[in-house]
Amino acid sequence: MMKKRKRFEKEKLRRGIYILPNIFTSLNLFCGFYSVISSIDGMFIHAAVSIIIAVVFDSLDGKIARATNTTSKFGIEYDSLADLISFGLAPALMIYLWALQPMGRVGWLAGFLFMACGALRLARFNTHAGTSGSDNFVGLPIPAGAGMNASIVLLFNKLNIDVNGYHVSILIMLYILSFLMVSSISYNSFKKPELFRKMNFNVLVMVILILIFIASQPSIALFSLGLAYVISGPVTKVRFFKKSEDKKPKPAI
Repeated sequence: MMKKRKRFEKEKLRRGIYILPNIFTSLNLFCGFYSVISSIDGMFIHAAVSIIIAVVFDSLDGKIARATNTTSKFGIEYDSLADLISFGLAPALMIYLWALQPMGRVGWLAGFLFMACGALRLARFNTHAGTSGSDNFVGLPIPAGAGMNASIVLLFNKLNIDVNGYHVSILIMLYILSFLMVSSISYNSFKKPELFRKMNFNVLVMVILILIFIASQPSIALFSLGLAYVISGPVTKVRFFKKSEDKKPKPAI
């Protein structure tokens, strides 16, 4: 009888814990919806900040689920649906209304392409969940693509740059991010346990300096870090290709 009661209490606790990661997913979804409303109202800074906050909640829900051993099929599907709103629809609508609306059909089609590639990226991730290694992502993660869009808006506002002269540049950026999301280029997932078990002293100092940089100049720091991560995939791909070419035996002359 006591064993059954303990088992019931354990199952009850387990069902209760499942609520915690889904609350963070719901907060992610709320930020995405608020970003959409802010973009419609012309408050693009609010929309961009909401997307950045959604990225934080998105990273937390997965970590909490793994830490509490409460990962589930429902959580994966709910997280993907929330991500499609927060990192697919919200940034696409924000960029279109902020910079691409004067371009007409070309502008909203670019926004649609970004959202569609984000949906394809999420679908591919879900089909490979649990079957492939988690050390690297295949393709640019959709939160990184959304964060890059948000950081562009914040950077232009910080530097008082008029977006009217950069319609084509923003359009090209959106196409590049869309391609990277559905590409086979690998990106670091930062999920390796070795990264957190032991850290070199110099690395720790660098992390502290980066945090200070973010705190002092958040707009510039977020754009710089986002750009560094976006280009890290293609750079690593080129390096790997060069190394493989160098290892090939050269024909005798």
